Amino acid sequence: MPPVKPPASSRSVKSLATAAEAGRHQREWFAELRRRVAAGEPFALLNADVPHEIFRTMDIPYVVGQWWASLVTAKQRSGHYLDLVRQRGYPDYSEQYNAVTLGSAFDPEPDEGPWGGLPKPDIIVGEATGDVTRKIFDIWGHEPGVTFFPLESAAENEVPVNWWELMPHRWEEAVGSARLDLLTAELENLVRFLETTTGRRFEESRFREVMALVNEQEEWNRKARDLIARARPAPLSVVDSIPSVMLPQWHRGTEWARDLARSFYEEVRERVEAGVGVCRDERARLMWIGRGLWYDMGFYQRFQEEYGAVFVWSMYLAIAADGYIRYGDDPMRALAARFAAFGDQLYTPPWSSEWYVKEARLHGIDGVVHLVSDDPRGSYFTARALESAGFPVIEVHADNVDTRTFGGDVADRVAQWLETVVLPRAGSSRASAVSTISDASFAAGGS
Repeated sequence: MPPVKPPASSRSVKSLATAAEAGRHQREWFAELRRRVAAGEPFALLNADVPHEIFRTMDIPYVVGQWWASLVTAKQRSGHYLDLVRQRGYPDYSEQYNAVTLGSAFDPEPDEGPWGGLPKPDIIVGEATGDVTRKIFDIWGHEPGVTFFPLESAAENEVPVNWWELMPHRWEEAVGSARLDLLTAELENLVRFLETTTGRRFEESRFREVMALVNEQEEWNRKARDLIARARPAPLSVVDSIPSVMLPQWHRGTEWARDLARSFYEEVRERVEAGVGVCRDERARLMWIGRGLWYDMGFYQRFQEEYGAVFVWSMYLAIAADGYIRYGDDPMRALAARFAAFGDQLYTPPWSSEWYVKEARLHGIDGVVHLVSDDPRGSYFTARALESAGFPVIEVHADNVDTRTFGGDVADRVAQWLETVVLPRAGSSRASAVSTISDASFAAGGS
């Protein structure tokens, strides 16, 4: 019998091909968008939790506010835009993820922004979740030539058990008819508003094509999520999975996004089949709860290099797998079902807390690093649910786009937590698993 080949290390591979392709496409797309807007086409700025699929169907150029904030932050420019917000007399310490993008409206030299700057939008669409978010969008709406179209944020008293199992086909049961009635009516009003103000037409046949492409894309993401959850060692970290998933997410409803999701799955599968591990000596599997730490993506890698602790989970791939897929004969109501409870899935317990526990178990997580910002709700209950389920949690209180909130001792705190809590537990669990396998082999007559 030939010797077993040890798992290969992917230290020399700094990025997935799909992550590189996503970045290349994003630059080309944004340059083309700027050309279209300069030529006089209508331009929309959308929040992450609103139905982009309508704008895709009507071929209205749009940018996602959170993507722009992440780009600005990665370029170390978020402080500049927050300063512009402060100069206008608005708070620069609240809801920074949206406030950074608002700062673009006040920039006296907008073309100096990343990639040529954010064009001035004609239309803003956002869900009115919380007082602060609504006020930021209202400020946008006061800018000359900008119209804000708000979507209501509804709630439901009944919380479904295992909502992630219901959402693809039984979303009416999971979300609730009253919430779907409201958002469906609002989306129909949005279509009429866009037809009136832009002159573009909404075609249902095209809409059905967009919805089908989104489902295909997220099905590939689901397969990738499940493969990563099962794979030992971890074939990649969140540093690669986040751009490979989120950049195509902003292009939902296109063949390019669908095809890149498939390529991402195939690339992950190839790594798993080849025994490639992102870390030479994997000792612990970590979960990152919260938005991406856009100003320091290297944060995730330093712990795998020093401690063998790999961040294998972020919400971006997981919510793509569980939060978007919707099948049904009524595409507009299915689209409403995709977003009526979107915030609940990520931030409202027990929707969110039960889901995080499910995902931690699925991925064999040894420890959870929880980024707690001021605006997302439910962080206390998320941490308590995970700890009650046996997962060690360390909370990092900071904002993901505001470097001022990220203390210099964060990495040291996480390192100490790994050394004293996570790694001893992980080592004990692995030793127990090996012992169990050996006992079972002995009982079966093995050696």
